[in-house]
Amino acid sequence: MTKYENIAIDMKEKIEAGVYKPNEQLPFESEMCEFYGVSRITVKKAMDLLVSQGLIVKRRGAGTFVKNITLPQKNEHSQSVSSQFAGFASTEGHRNVTSVIHEFQVMNPPENVAQKLKIDQEDFVYYIERTRCSEGEPHVVEYTYMPIQVIPGVKREILENSIYQYITKDLGLKINSAHRIVRASLPTKKEEEYLKIGHCFPILEVEQVAFLDDGRIFEYSKSRHRGDRFELKTVSVR
Repeated sequence: MTKYENIAIDMKEKIEAGVYKPNEQLPFESEMCEFYGVSRITVKKAMDLLVSQGLIVKRRGAGTFVKNITLPQKNEHSQSVSSQFAGFASTEGHRNVTSVIHEFQVMNPPENVAQKLKIDQEDFVYYIERTRCSEGEPHVVEYTYMPIQVIPGVKREILENSIYQYITKDLGLKINSAHRIVRASLPTKKEEEYLKIGHCFPILEVEQVAFLDDGRIFEYSKSRHRGDRFELKTVSVR
């Protein structure tokens, strides 16, 4: 990983942790050069990377500022730039999060899943099927595949809480990015039961392939959200 990428990651983590708050001005390039011990060109490339990610904005003649990305309200489930990899339990607005585990097993992945995870069908994955609830109300059914060789040691008690917290805090791994497809759908029979909805109730499905910072794929999943309890927010940059 290059120096400017390391600087960008460090600054991104500080923004997400609240060290630099929305609308707050970042240190000048000269200060950052001294702090990180790098050239002005390296700092500029790091800042340009954060601009492309929608985290900061450069204002001519004024400096560089943290973007004021609107956070979701109490009843929203949003994937904002700063919280998109925190997982359901840490997403702003969700409280008293619980999980109903419907299925948890170790298996060989189906062919299409193996292709998504870039592994062989002879390899082993966890298959996790669970409903995530907030304040006792069901919000989303998750169907998740994770390679055991990448994410070892997953147990049922971890699934009852946050898998992403286990990955980042217990395993010490860094989640870097995800490729997502969002589509509208209708619930299956079992999802009607899991989510307490009728057969014509709208569902929003998020299909995801997620990557660690070393490039390894650690998850292929489909999350099936109640249409009235999910809102996807994105940031577009030019």
